[in-house]
Amino acid sequence: MKMKVLSFCHNSGFSSSLPGFIIYFITVHVHKLETARFTVIGPDHPVTAIVGEEIVLPCHLSPRMSAENMEVRWFRSEFTSFVHLYQHGKDQNGQQMPGYHGRTELLKAGITDGNVALRIVNVRPSDEGQYRCFVQDGVFHEEAVLELKVEASGSAPQISVEGYQDGGIRMVCQLAGWYPEPEVLWRDHSGQLLSSSIKTKSKDGRGLFEIKNSIIITENSNQNLSCSIRNAYFNLEKEPSTFYISDFFLPRTSPWLVVWSVTLVISLVFISLTLFLFKLRGKHLDTISKFHFLLVEPMLCSERFLNECDNVNLKIISNTNCITSYIGNG
Repeated sequence: MKMKVLSFCHNSGFSSSLPGFIIYFITVHVHKLETARFTVIGPDHPVTAIVGEEIVLPCHLSPRMSAENMEVRWFRSEFTSFVHLYQHGKDQNGQQMPGYHGRTELLKAGITDGNVALRIVNVRPSDEGQYRCFVQDGVFHEEAVLELKVEASGSAPQISVEGYQDGGIRMVCQLAGWYPEPEVLWRDHSGQLLSSSIKTKSKDGRGLFEIKNSIIITENSNQNLSCSIRNAYFNLEKEPSTFYISDFFLPRTSPWLVVWSVTLVISLVFISLTLFLFKLRGKHLDTISKFHFLLVEPMLCSERFLNECDNVNLKIISNTNCITSYIGNG
């Protein structure tokens, strides 16, 4: 059997250049294999950090080799706005992103073994997101992408009564210092979820969430009531805060409401009686005044008249005595 040799463009000018093309292709391919000396490997799952603590973002070369004389650049979305830069054998953080100033460190203890992990201290909610671990050796470079998630556990949920509303009482579940924004869950005594009516949220100076979530409880839903928090990332529910809604708080049966109502009625009766007595006393005084004017006053006048008459008689008698005495002397 004779082997047939496949010929491209026999007797053409291109056939003479084919060996050169093959040599070029092989040379480029071998050079590429020679320069592609490593890959950059990061975690295949999100890294979780706690607000206020520190976190190490793992990254290393494979196969293991020294990265001491390579460029290691950690950045977020923009290559030039870096989180940390190691270049020419030292850190170059003059143009570092302002939010990371003084908070990052390339762990050089394992750099000769290909470890280029980054430590971030005093973690903030704003640190959350994607990071790129970029390593360059000469003209060759590779990078790995990893995800950082940030969380903070704040105060335990606190249930309070805010007052009567819409025929029931308004219960409020309040919490602060949480990240990311947690899900607030109301449950009845049997564990069934209840729908809340009003939700307000805000962020404090550190970017942590403060939440107030309220629900209206009516007389028909008198029961044990609990408020719990679910972590948005891990779907974990924190230990709930429980409150018992007794008849004591419900509008129709509240003893405080009864006491208040009785007190109000007694007060109104007392005020009405007082006004009546004052009015009656006024009429009584007016009657006495009239009686005094009609009966007593004439008597007083008669008495004064008699006194005046007596005085006149005394004067007449006195004058008569004087005249008699004068005549007798004469």
